Amino acid sequence: MRRVSVRCMVGSVAVGGGAPVVVQSMTNTDTADAASTAAQVAALAASGSEIVRITVNNRAAAAQVSEIRTRLRDDFGVSVPLVGDFHYNGHTLLREFPDCADALDKFRINPGNVGRRDRHDSNFAEIVRAAIDHGKPVRIGVNAGSLDPELLDELMDANARADDPRGAEEVLREAMVQSALRSADAAEEIGLAHDSIILSCKASRLSEMVAVYRDLAARCDYPLHLGLTEAGMSTKGIVATSAALSVLLEGGIGDTIRASLTPEPGGDRSLEVRVCLDILQSLGLRSFRPEVTACPGCGRTTSTVFQELAQAIEARLEERMTAWRTERPGVAELKVAVMGCIVNGPGESRAADIGISLPGTGEEPRAPVYVDGQKHITLEGPNLARDFMELVEDYVARRFPATEGAGTVS
Repeated sequence: MRRVSVRCMVGSVAVGGGAPVVVQSMTNTDTADAASTAAQVAALAASGSEIVRITVNNRAAAAQVSEIRTRLRDDFGVSVPLVGDFHYNGHTLLREFPDCADALDKFRINPGNVGRRDRHDSNFAEIVRAAIDHGKPVRIGVNAGSLDPELLDELMDANARADDPRGAEEVLREAMVQSALRSADAAEEIGLAHDSIILSCKASRLSEMVAVYRDLAARCDYPLHLGLTEAGMSTKGIVATSAALSVLLEGGIGDTIRASLTPEPGGDRSLEVRVCLDILQSLGLRSFRPEVTACPGCGRTTSTVFQELAQAIEARLEERMTAWRTERPGVAELKVAVMGCIVNGPGESRAADIGISLPGTGEEPRAPVYVDGQKHITLEGPNLARDFMELVEDYVARRFPATEGAGTVS
């Protein structure tokens, strides 16, 4: 059962309150370069990101936020909600660039670096008042690596005086939770609505992050944004993110998610979006594209035909989803199986909407195709891939009729 939270609107996207878990991402361009930033935002949105965050770190960046919004609308036809990431000087930038505040759909505040001592409260209040004045929600984003040192010192000192002191890691987690909750209380006292606040408490270590979010979820009803602060690169980052987010999502915790992957130099930024989509789809929380079940291969499947066919089907479905997503409602629920031998092939193919069981080593060179659990036809010859893809296209056309005015599928 999912945790019940209040609903916060970020632009046109609902976060929390029973809404589907939302996928977020963040640009890594120089925000002062409006053209490249708008292009990357558009690419992230096209890959499935439903909210995109951009850093607003200086005057040059703040001055271009409105232009980025204009380029997204005029050049790309994109209206994805934009979040401004503010650290250290957000109170100054939002005051000096009201058009920046207007163009954004949400502000992200890190309470650990809005200022020290007396400046902390006044700077935080100024950002919150800007959010109120411009009608924007706020994410209060606590990070273990930039935690408010004064709050941490306060809790560490109190713990040292306790009769039964807790471990340092437990105190650190409590400091993160208290930083988020105290900041949310302060924002509401200033006048920000309860349903205009989203919280996050990110850490880089999986166990720490999971423990913090479980504690935070038990102590408030704000929507929660999940993520490891820095997941890492390549498979390490993907595995760490998948493990951390899945544990929490399976437990009903989390309203928005991001995979904070370190991209390869010049790598595709949208990988972090695809990881989030796959996590949600694998958990059965949302469907974004047809699911292809393919066998891993073994000594029985020395032929590479099933691997090549599975790859071709994945690519074709991804390509077709550009049009199918709007033309054929429900097609994201499609399940396709591409199997490599007789051991699991027929069973997995019957369990899918449409599946093919290719011949393994020593098996008869014929490939039965199953549709809706029943054997439909047997394919053979050199054009298995082409013939099976035609059957998939025919199945989609029959099961998911085009919406009126959608045009002809090709």
